[in-house]
Amino acid sequence: MIQGTLVMLGLGTMCGLLLSLASRIFHVDQDPRIELVEECLAGANCGGCGYAGCTAAAVAIVAGEAPPSACIVGGPESARKVAAIMGLDAGLAEAARALNFCTGGDRADNKFLYIGINTCHGEAMLYGGKRLCEIGCLGQGDCVRACQFGALSMGPEGLPVVDEAKCVGCGACQRICPKGIIRVKTMSERLLHFNRSDECLAPCRQTCPAEINISKYIHQIREGDYEGAVNTIRERNPLLLACGRVCPHPCETRCRRGIEDEPVSINQLKRFVADYEMHSGKRLPITKAPPTNRRIAVIGGGPAGLSCAYFLARLGHEVTIFEAMRKLGGMLRYGIPEYRLPKKVLDWEIEGIVNLGIEVRTNVTFGLDFNLASLVAVGYDAVFMGIGAWKDSRLRVEGEDLSGCYTGIDFLSRMAGAVPVAIGETAAVIGGGNTAIDCARTLVRKGAKKVYLVYRRTRKEMPANEIEIEAADHEGIEMLFLCAPVRVVGDENGKVTHLEYLKMELGEPDASGRRRPVPVEGSETLLKTDMVITAIGQAPDIGFKDKTEDRLAQLKTTRWSTIEGNPYTTQTSIPYIFAAGDAATGPSLVVEAIGGGRRAARSIHQYVMGEEVHADQQELGRKMIDKSIFEQVPGVEHKPRCTMEELPVDMRVQSFVEVDQVLTEEAARMESERCLDCGLLCYNVDRVDPDAKGAGSA
Repeated sequence: MIQGTLVMLGLGTMCGLLLSLASRIFHVDQDPRIELVEECLAGANCGGCGYAGCTAAAVAIVAGEAPPSACIVGGPESARKVAAIMGLDAGLAEAARALNFCTGGDRADNKFLYIGINTCHGEAMLYGGKRLCEIGCLGQGDCVRACQFGALSMGPEGLPVVDEAKCVGCGACQRICPKGIIRVKTMSERLLHFNRSDECLAPCRQTCPAEINISKYIHQIREGDYEGAVNTIRERNPLLLACGRVCPHPCETRCRRGIEDEPVSINQLKRFVADYEMHSGKRLPITKAPPTNRRIAVIGGGPAGLSCAYFLARLGHEVTIFEAMRKLGGMLRYGIPEYRLPKKVLDWEIEGIVNLGIEVRTNVTFGLDFNLASLVAVGYDAVFMGIGAWKDSRLRVEGEDLSGCYTGIDFLSRMAGAVPVAIGETAAVIGGGNTAIDCARTLVRKGAKKVYLVYRRTRKEMPANEIEIEAADHEGIEMLFLCAPVRVVGDENGKVTHLEYLKMELGEPDASGRRRPVPVEGSETLLKTDMVITAIGQAPDIGFKDKTEDRLAQLKTTRWSTIEGNPYTTQTSIPYIFAAGDAATGPSLVVEAIGGGRRAARSIHQYVMGEEVHADQQELGRKMIDKSIFEQVPGVEHKPRCTMEELPVDMRVQSFVEVDQVLTEEAARMESERCLDCGLLCYNVDRVDPDAKGAGSA
């Protein structure tokens, strides 16, 4: 007995010595933060985070393989505690939600009958699945079964429906979907997501420079969910009131219904819900990400600057807008007349953007009142240049500086700022774009008895919106085509009396594809006029480069005076400066500037958060997905497009009251019914016939 005890004691002692020695050789120090992080997690070991329990999740967080918000049960409070331990920004703890990127469902055509295991993975193994659409949902519900929180269900149209109130963003649905149509994204990721070639995108959405989910917001209007429609638009475009009035709606040129019928009145529907919010007596709440403590300076308060500032503010950054004019708005305020965009409407919309906590400094000019060095000195982490294109092109002819001569933007800015301008009885506006049309229509309202629009090409080549040309025609503006001004004639007092022009004829096409005007010899003509307004183009004013410090010498510009930058990221030759809108592209559409501002916001966000500034290689940009473009659309019946209500001509030329009126609710609902609710290939048909089985196909 004693011997046995001694043997056991000896063995125990030997084992202890061996273990002690092994611990010294094989000892692994555990990061003390793992235990601290684990204490902040919910302790449910539910696996919703994608790891085998809370300990594994804590290890992954400390290793940098999982974000502070990995614990979906613990929520924002848990994420904030974890972020504090890890020394990270709480902004990284933003909640995520699942999104369904497919709208096809049971509408989608099948390429074969599938008989087998009823799982999406099972179907996907056979030629990618039965659906004709390569990226479409297979509808077997793998994602629904994978969700442990009851946040997913199969809807009546054969598509997964997300209950956002129950979704915790665990990503189980995303991981199991073989087609990638379920994706988990935070609010910030949704705001800065751009169209990709592997997504279900209606043609109209691909054509919209702001990439608004058009089909979705029209569907919401049809369902009476006007607030939802506003939020859908605002996820891409913060200036929906302004765009609903001035956008030339390039999206409608690709409306699938327009192939067989008239396009859906997309822009009028946008304006309807935008006006609905404005007249509802309340502002819809706009969510923001937690503060990041990053500061960005936005130079220019036009559509590009406002858009960029809006998205940056929603991403949690501190934003200051520096504006040279007395009020924000840029060309929206000073270049678009009151009868197209009332200033009280613009003020209401801008107020909603500024209310996000954006600081505004007006009457300050870059290069005079402040410069790049001063912005860097006070702690701005990045700078956005949205300076617009305010420099009018000149005719470069004799007499264009006579009294009574103006440039287009100068004239419109004077009108917007209530600066007195002597209006003559007769006026000639030179140009064929929207600015020229706006000047001419403004002159009519200011009392000019006769207004001429002088253009060196034909009406067919005019770059102005067709609806604006027609409106000018209705208001009595006389259009003189194939006329090229060569001289402005004045009297002995230096006052304009005539505009001399040459008659032209069209020759061969030039670089723009339009036929080049060629002078007709001996065709000089004098046009009697009291005023001449030149509206033949604009460019950015980059004079600040000559007035500021040497570091701006690195900022590359083009021969058109635009700021040179990467078109996909908007980053310039100075890494912390970004540019978009007319400052980067030259004069373009308001909606183009808005889209550019959002793209710049994403790149700035990447830059100030220490990420690589990049754009996804699968992003579409201005390209179209070939298979989504149809030549025929079976199953579409003619349905009358809604008629835009407008003031009668005899009333509208007497004042600056808004000409175009908003749709009634009944008209908006009827117009929304015309939408085919298109996806990549799918669409709703108006009738059932042998060529249309409930959905369209390529």
